[in-house]
Amino acid sequence: MKRFFLRALKDIRDNRFLTAITVITVALSIMIAAAFALFFVNAGGILNMWQQGIRMMVYLTPQVSEAARQDTMAQLQSIAGVQEARYISSEEALERLRGQMQHHDALLDNLRRNPLPEAFEITLQADRRDSTSLQFLAERIANLETVADVEYGQEWIGRFTAIVNLFSLAGYAIGGLFFMATVFIVANTIRLVLYARREEIEIMRLVGATDRFIRVPFYLQGMIQGGLGTLLGLGSLLLGYLYLTRQFGDPMATEMFTIRFFPVLTCAGIVLGGMVVGWLGSWVSLKQFLK
Repeated sequence: MKRFFLRALKDIRDNRFLTAITVITVALSIMIAAAFALFFVNAGGILNMWQQGIRMMVYLTPQVSEAARQDTMAQLQSIAGVQEARYISSEEALERLRGQMQHHDALLDNLRRNPLPEAFEITLQADRRDSTSLQFLAERIANLETVADVEYGQEWIGRFTAIVNLFSLAGYAIGGLFFMATVFIVANTIRLVLYARREEIEIMRLVGATDRFIRVPFYLQGMIQGGLGTLLGLGSLLLGYLYLTRQFGDPMATEMFTIRFFPVLTCAGIVLGGMVVGWLGSWVSLKQFLK
């Protein structure tokens, strides 16, 4: 194996220009694909954070009796997915509004009557905070006799989920394109080396060299190129991440959520994936050349 490895390093050194082009291509591909993946990781974290803070507000019809209100609370607590139902009187709702409008609370001083309805604040179970479950629960609660309206920020959740899904589709498409492009570049680099050494390879085959003896150095060469390109791409992405977090640290990091980079094990998996891509490019080229 040492001999194969040294042979691969010699080919890389003898074809520095082609190797550099291949490594840079892999680096750009990995950097763009990993940037999309990093966006998905952090967007998913933001969505989970929002979902954890989701409270469904159930507004009651005017002049609901005490018995009807107690019955509604019992019905809400019996619905699967509801963790807690807390009653909020119209007076408490008005006090909350005053607290949220501290600099404009004078607007509320001239109110002749409290315009806010009675409501229940619903805390949901963790497995029922996705958009589909929320919509199902809202429709079921809205059918209760004393319920006038149900609100849980459905428009914002729907829009944000749609944006994340759109970027996911774009990421998969771009990742697939760059994967094929990287395999193509590596395959063509190896093919050029093969053509440059075709006479040497023919002589090796004539003296009895096996296909494995010929193939292994090229497989190693492709894996080295893929690994180097992946390290370069991830390193560039990490530098960009560190720069952005340093420049915009305060807005980007809060007590509840922090913009994250890939864990070490994930980075190792990405590097391994880049090496597999390099091996695949070599395999494609050798399969065509050694027919």
